[in-house]
Amino acid sequence: MKIAVFAGDGIGPEVVDQALRVLDALPLKVSLLSGDVGGVAYKNHGHPLPEETLVAAREADAILFGAVGDFDCDHLERHLRPEQAILGLRSELGLFANLRPAKVFPGLEDRSALKPEIAGAIDLLIVRELNGDVYFGEKGMRTTTEGLREGYDIMSYDESEVRRIAIAGFEAARKRRGKLCSVDKANVLETSQLWRDVVIETHADYADVELTHMYVDNAAMQLVKSPGQFDVVVTGNLFGDILSDQASMCVGSIGLLASASLGERKTQYGTFGLYEPIHGSAPDIAGKGIANPMATVLSLAELLRHSLGEEEQAARVEAAVAKTLSDGILGGDLGGTAGCSQIGDAILARL
Repeated sequence: MKIAVFAGDGIGPEVVDQALRVLDALPLKVSLLSGDVGGVAYKNHGHPLPEETLVAAREADAILFGAVGDFDCDHLERHLRPEQAILGLRSELGLFANLRPAKVFPGLEDRSALKPEIAGAIDLLIVRELNGDVYFGEKGMRTTTEGLREGYDIMSYDESEVRRIAIAGFEAARKRRGKLCSVDKANVLETSQLWRDVVIETHADYADVELTHMYVDNAAMQLVKSPGQFDVVVTGNLFGDILSDQASMCVGSIGLLASASLGERKTQYGTFGLYEPIHGSAPDIAGKGIANPMATVLSLAELLRHSLGEEEQAARVEAAVAKTLSDGILGGDLGGTAGCSQIGDAILARL
């Protein structure tokens, strides 16, 4: 089993180190590949996603990713900024389906910004399309006929792109509670109208799954008002980016949410994927030892489950994180005092 480890910028190396400690404690034979991504890659190689990093990614069965983002690189042209590393990996490796589970851990209901009885009902999965939408559409700056500067980003999907992410959503719902909510803005966007039409067409092959539709503005409201109604949510790149971060705060902290980015490539063990915490590089706390590594450790659990076929070890890691939280060992993001390595020690002690 080969895992490519791309720690990246800011707190990325700190949280990835703790996940690797957990991996090392498991009874698995794994070889690790490494590579630079993001700001550190630009500084070392002149590009946020060097060719040697892509080679390592293609050779691996899975990727464990930290975070990218460096204020020192904000002045660079967009194609050279750190964030292009993750966008490039998704595009180059065909990773089109992002799975972001959100569930409140027992005992943490009062850490959410929502009422405890509302937060306690959260157990959902957001399936976000990753390779289309405004992030990958034509974009640029131009001058209008009136001489004004105008920025533009084109949102678009073709039906094959919608169908494959819809299938991912329906398949995920089949493995959970059998409910899929498709989120769009079909009342005003042609892209969303196509999205809704294709999701409805795809539903014909998944009659056992209950399908509903919701406009994105209402979905944002319902995530706060009644998040327990959701099982699996499937949506586009832009809407999914926003709603998944909102879901993280409904849970209590962005430092607790993992993600898996999957494509169609199969390995000897499972589905090739990239796994990362959904938080950013947090350069303001980098190097202080106070970052919460739990989201990265939980991302490792997703890697074990989807790409390595190690469900038992994935569940073991998740149980160790849950026990650490229930024992009151919390990072600063949850109002606690435990540092990054202390949390890592606690998880290891409960494996």
